[in-house]
Amino acid sequence: MSASLGSGQKIRVAVVGAGDFGRNHVRVYRELEDAELVGVVDSNPERARRVAEEFSTAALPGTEALTGRVDAVSLAVPTVEHARMGCRLLGLGIDVLVEKPMAASLAEADELIAAARQHRRVLQVGHLERFNPAVVAVERVLSRPLFFEVHRLGVFSPRSLDVDVVYDVMIHDLDILLALVGAPVTDLKAVGIPVLSDRVDIAHARIEFESGAVANVTASRVSTERVRKMRFFQVHEYVSVDYTRQDALRVRVRQPGPQPQFDFEKLPTQPEEPLRAELRAFLGAVRTREVPRVDGAAGRRALELADRVMAGILDHGRRVQLGAFAAPQANG
Repeated sequence: MSASLGSGQKIRVAVVGAGDFGRNHVRVYRELEDAELVGVVDSNPERARRVAEEFSTAALPGTEALTGRVDAVSLAVPTVEHARMGCRLLGLGIDVLVEKPMAASLAEADELIAAARQHRRVLQVGHLERFNPAVVAVERVLSRPLFFEVHRLGVFSPRSLDVDVVYDVMIHDLDILLALVGAPVTDLKAVGIPVLSDRVDIAHARIEFESGAVANVTASRVSTERVRKMRFFQVHEYVSVDYTRQDALRVRVRQPGPQPQFDFEKLPTQPEEPLRAELRAFLGAVRTREVPRVDGAAGRRALELADRVMAGILDHGRRVQLGAFAAPQANG
């Protein structure tokens, strides 16, 4: 199937899962010239029909209907279904982009990775902030980052209140930190509190890496304002990233001392919706058979670190007698 795609041939795609995430994938695939949108699948036929109608595509009865009809699929179902459905699709010879977090457990993540390897399929994980133009710009000036301050704060929304903020929100920044630092985690302390739900709604982690880098990461879905920013420091250098504005500022010390002199540089970016960049990259991997930028191994590393943060939060909760948290659960 995908291995024999010609350079001018459109890639046949479908979306499995027609919720908020899936609907956005359908919208972007409809806009991409490289994609031929075959249809949408959902366990709720009426929801599939509505999304299909909105974007002039077909509502398909199930994943079996995709056999021989598509080259690639975006999988945007609840996380508890990622491994089961992802392995089924990979077994059908279909390349898969699975939404974040990639699975409900590390064991299930391993099942997805093994299935992709066995069937020689592309497996990409939907950490779309990696494709944010500001993050892409920052990667070009990265040397040896030693201290990070990261804030991802959102106002209250009833969406995803059945899961902890670590898996719903913070996992984006954990993935980016792992990519930028490129070193193992050596120590981690975390705290989190349920505010509006019985899950952790606000969380903070202090993460130390083998390279000497330290990161303070805060994630909230109960804030009064929306903030998505990362700042990090290298020797004689400070870099600030605004995910929402898709811009990055680099401040370098040209002359240190009692009267320091600074150079301010706005890093060049190419504005683009991160989801569009992510799906373009997925289609590129499907066509070239190259390893995706965010492959199964990267998705697993982010999930493993999220699990460690959650374990730290639960341990802290027990020590301060905050009461029993619900068991950690991932989200799609």
